[in-house]
Amino acid sequence: MKYTKLGNSDLCVSRICMGCMGFGDARNGQHSWTVDEARSREILRQGLELGVNFFDTAIGYQSGTSEQYVGRALRQFVKRDQVVVATKFLPRTNAEIDGGISGQEHIRRMLDKSLKNLGMEYVDLYIYHMWDHQTPIYDIMEGLNNAVKAGKARYIGISNCFAWQLAKANALAEREGFAKFVSVQGHYNLIFREEEREMAPYCREENIAMTPYSALAGGRLSKRPGESSKRLEEDRYAMLKYGAARDLDAPILARVAELADRREVSMTQIALAWLLTKATAPVVGATKPYHIADAAKAVDLELTAEECSYLEELYAPHPLVGVMAQNTAASVKSEHVWSAGNQTF
Repeated sequence: MKYTKLGNSDLCVSRICMGCMGFGDARNGQHSWTVDEARSREILRQGLELGVNFFDTAIGYQSGTSEQYVGRALRQFVKRDQVVVATKFLPRTNAEIDGGISGQEHIRRMLDKSLKNLGMEYVDLYIYHMWDHQTPIYDIMEGLNNAVKAGKARYIGISNCFAWQLAKANALAEREGFAKFVSVQGHYNLIFREEEREMAPYCREENIAMTPYSALAGGRLSKRPGESSKRLEEDRYAMLKYGAARDLDAPILARVAELADRREVSMTQIALAWLLTKATAPVVGATKPYHIADAAKAVDLELTAEECSYLEELYAPHPLVGVMAQNTAASVKSEHVWSAGNQTF
């Protein structure tokens, strides 16, 4: 395994981040394909043995059971300071808004619940899961800064946002002396490269770490035509993200398979080796031990410039889908003026 600093932080992370959305009680969440605690522990142990020290979960994954599984396993297998743990919080609910719960109070409650689920006193990276258009960004940034000052989060990150939103939030934080976002977790892989328009150049300029999710496109970048899996068959959100572009993506997937044969490695290793040339630490989900073992091998696979170009040249623009499509619609409809005192921001 290889390691690197996470953006403008002092966190030393493995180049592969284990995504833990696939862990959790399938009876207690939105996904039917997640694995139980025993299998989750096996995969987490395998990752640790391979040198993975970066783990990503969220309070929204299977109603918090992902956090619970991850926390219990890590507490048994390693010392707390040997791993980097990230979790995420969701926007305020309409019930919270109607009840007068502020953005800051919402963050405090969410983080306390996550820490209880994890059985930890702090998280290394606390991530704003998706942009909350009903809450002033000042409240979000002050709430996150309070979490850092309280020692409950070492650093903060953001997910599912546009470059302008990240730039706006960090500019506010700099002005107010708040903690700034050190990482962004966006939708980015070989068949969905819209992050290259503005987010990737901005992150390079500001030394903000990119830790993209859906690194293997819900398994599509690891499967040959005709191959399937429980997730491919049952993950409705992944179907939404990739179903409409199936014909557009097929030639790229064919090139991944071709290059994998030529290099005598897996499609997973090719797809991740390419993404590792673009990002700090891709978030790679695993529901079987061999998934993380295969991903770890990608760290040592170096693609040539010609091979990268060969994989990239057939890409065509994709429409935004899922959370980012919702973000776009909400941005247009939002009538909020984010303000701090009398200063409009």
